[in-house]
Amino acid sequence: MTRSVHLSAGGPDAARRRAEEAAVRRQFEKDAVWSRMIAPGGRVPHLPLIEVDLGPIHLRRLLDTGPLVLVFIRYAGSAACKETLVAYERTLAPACTDLGAHLVAVSPQRAELLAPVKHRNDLSYLVAADPRHTLIDAFGLGYQAPEATELLGTRRSVLPYPSVVVADRTGTVRYADVHPFTAARTPAAPIIATLRQQISSIPVAPRG
Repeated sequence: MTRSVHLSAGGPDAARRRAEEAAVRRQFEKDAVWSRMIAPGGRVPHLPLIEVDLGPIHLRRLLDTGPLVLVFIRYAGSAACKETLVAYERTLAPACTDLGAHLVAVSPQRAELLAPVKHRNDLSYLVAADPRHTLIDAFGLGYQAPEATELLGTRRSVLPYPSVVVADRTGTVRYADVHPFTAARTPAAPIIATLRQQISSIPVAPRG
């Protein structure tokens, strides 16, 4: 996992983003325990998510048909999250399709509030809500953000650190990248490399 630094510069919007990122970084350093965060060798739990168009989806069923790439974002109104999702539509989604992998963006925001970011940007991959942040908690990726309670629409205030988790068809995590800054984004290249070099070459084995 990496601790990437991404700070914007110039203008009031940039100043607000810098202040927000500084607050998240302070929370990260205060609360994050690296040993509890998901890492290679960990397991994907058998939990449901709520896809904004399909309704309930189950991670176990997705793993039955391909590797899994989970991209954790905060909420639909975040400019940084939108930029990440749009960039992955261009750089990551085609490779996932070619390699038979499922790409899923995950947010703790309520599904109906999360849906516009998928529809307005014509995202071809799954965008799913984790409204009780059960998957986020299982991976140890969440932090308390009281200011986000109204935005999430769930009466909850847990947001995930920007993260990407890649699991093979057995549900074993092969790659995990967690960032303390809200505007940070994992490049597509190492995700694709993981799918090609580590996952596609591993024989499918029964999950325990």
